[in-house]
Amino acid sequence: MPRLGRLLILVASPLWACAEARPCRAQSSVGSPRAGVLAAPTESPPAGVQDEPLGAPRLLSSDPPAASLKPAPLESSDLPLPINLAAALRLADARPLLVAAAQASAWVAEAQLERAKVIWVPTLNLGAAYVRHDGFGPDFNRGLNPPLEGQKIPLNQNVNWLYVGGGLLQSAYGPANLVTDTNSAPVTMRRPPNMTADMIFQPLAARQVLDSRKWDIQTAKNDVLLQTAQAYFRVHEFRGRYAGALDAVAKARIAVKRIDDMSKDLVPRAEVDRARRLQAMLEQKAAAAREAWRVSSADLTEILRLDPRVVVVPLEQDHLQITLIDPSRPVHELTLIALTSRPELASQKALIRAAEERIRREKWRPLLPNFFLNGFESPGMRIQAGALGTGRGSAMNLWSWRNDITPSIEWQIEQFGAGNLARVKEQRGEQSRAIETLLQIQDAVAADVTRSQAHLQSAAVRSVQAERELREALVTFEKNLQGLGQTQRFGNVLHLVYRPQEVVAALEHLQRSYDEYFSTVADYNRAQFEIFHALGYPADEVAMIHSAGDPAPVNTERPAFLPQVGVGPPPATR
Repeated sequence: MPRLGRLLILVASPLWACAEARPCRAQSSVGSPRAGVLAAPTESPPAGVQDEPLGAPRLLSSDPPAASLKPAPLESSDLPLPINLAAALRLADARPLLVAAAQASAWVAEAQLERAKVIWVPTLNLGAAYVRHDGFGPDFNRGLNPPLEGQKIPLNQNVNWLYVGGGLLQSAYGPANLVTDTNSAPVTMRRPPNMTADMIFQPLAARQVLDSRKWDIQTAKNDVLLQTAQAYFRVHEFRGRYAGALDAVAKARIAVKRIDDMSKDLVPRAEVDRARRLQAMLEQKAAAAREAWRVSSADLTEILRLDPRVVVVPLEQDHLQITLIDPSRPVHELTLIALTSRPELASQKALIRAAEERIRREKWRPLLPNFFLNGFESPGMRIQAGALGTGRGSAMNLWSWRNDITPSIEWQIEQFGAGNLARVKEQRGEQSRAIETLLQIQDAVAADVTRSQAHLQSAAVRSVQAERELREALVTFEKNLQGLGQTQRFGNVLHLVYRPQEVVAALEHLQRSYDEYFSTVADYNRAQFEIFHALGYPADEVAMIHSAGDPAPVNTERPAFLPQVGVGPPPATR
């Protein structure tokens, strides 16, 4: 399958595969409620997790601790927009204006190629030329009209002349050359140094430029897919954090009531105030999480050009984890994949080939003859055939058919060859600049892979630890809350087994654990798409093990005060 076809699989396919690139211990699908076992990287673990080798599979439980959370609620005034990941990625291929801008550049390059293919076709000129002269000149008799020898009638030297017709001329473009007419009067006309060289090599260079612009379209699609995935998982992250904050607020209300109901001899009033302050803080965090959910929804609808008023409601659970690339794959192997798959590199290589064709053009320019097809010898005469009318004075009574064709062939050596050498040097400089840009892109691609793998491996470790942290935080809070009323006697004094401040501290840690858990899960998902983007979205590297199913139907209508999708750049077939 051609490389471009492979790259388009992930964009045009109605199914989104979420699976490992190689068979490994960790698998998850978009539709699954559980991420599964993560294949941890083989590097040394960070401090605090040396008790588990990173190469071993980890499965803390059959269900993540966030699975029991109630979904984040919507307000009655909210306009929900249900959508799944497959639908969002499908819309990313057609809606963003970034892709339309890249397509427009390809259309321009295609038009330039079509124009280069017809350089050899002459230009058809249709028109008329009229000349009327009265008074002095062009004689030396100051306007006097003496009779010619043997004639009695004075000579009428006034000019009354009309030429109507058309002609074929070669397309004139390039630097202006100074030529002279038959009367040695300077006339400036645009004549190319050598049109024959352009006829041969300009289409070859234009074809490479068009190839580069087509790769730029794929680059734009890859960028938009990454932006869409990042925005989509931000929605997941903040909706999950909002659900966690609401759960923490509900637990805080229970804890405040139980602390407030306890004996005043056992619990000072300050402990009740401490719990209420925590409840107020948690309510503020819930409001901030709700705000972030709606802001991230606006970011996603902006990318996909959907209704900006809606609140995006992902159909997957917020603790979803997607694995596309095994985090333990060696970086040198991933770098080789990226260097053969990134469309940016293919685009720049096409520009280098275009520069090579221009170098060949300049080398052949002084060797190839240039052909011209003009009218009369005078360069100002562009009509080659037509009707000519003349007469004396104001009369025009002499009509005849006239044709003036002047074909010519010439070799042009600019500045005795120095100008041609300068042209070759100029194009070699452009080629060197294109090669330098290619090397910079290659270095950037390799760095992108290294950075993306570092992010992915870190997120893989942190997601496991964040799940463990959340699980322990839930257990700790429940135990502290259950033991809040238990006492034990030391002599004649009763002491609480679990003090209120311990419940407050456990609840505060639980809320942070919710935030860290959903943040790390979203970081893992974003890192998966980040490294997949760094690799150039190579379809061959994704095994179609799990399918997300069909994209969910999405309401793509926009409010009347915004232009509807499709109103904008015209189609490429115009």
